[in-house]
Amino acid sequence: MLVIYIDADACPVKDEVYRVASRYALKVVVVANAHQRVPHDPLVELVVRPGFGAADDWIAGVAGPGDITITADVPLAARVVATGGVALDPKGRLFDAASVGEALAVRDLLDDLRQAGTATGGPAPMTPKDRSRFLSKLDETINAIRRTQR
Repeated sequence: MLVIYIDADACPVKDEVYRVASRYALKVVVVANAHQRVPHDPLVELVVRPGFGAADDWIAGVAGPGDITITADVPLAARVVATGGVALDPKGRLFDAASVGEALAVRDLLDDLRQAGTATGGPAPMTPKDRSRFLSKLDETINAIRRTQR
């Protein structure tokens, strides 16, 4: 059964995920380093894993084929994809076997530039268009996975 995992500590689209998952009656596992408020719903579970990287390690250890992970963390997305899952960032960018390698390479290049002292800037703030793109891509991804599971 398809499960949606949220890398929740800095995720700006949790409410959107809850709404979409509710529409499809899908389980959502919210994984964070500290306690967070989650909807009182039997399909929503909170998992707290304190410590640097502990939440990412937990998600990478349980997410598998047919699961979706919501994260802006490209290395976590790569780990999820390696297990057969897919990852979606909060702005609607899908990480799958075909795209995660390029995303990792770009991330590593920007990290190298920052370490060399080059100002690369940060991510652009979330816009309503980003939220709309995310919702559309999440819906599309859920439907694609459900078709393959039939």
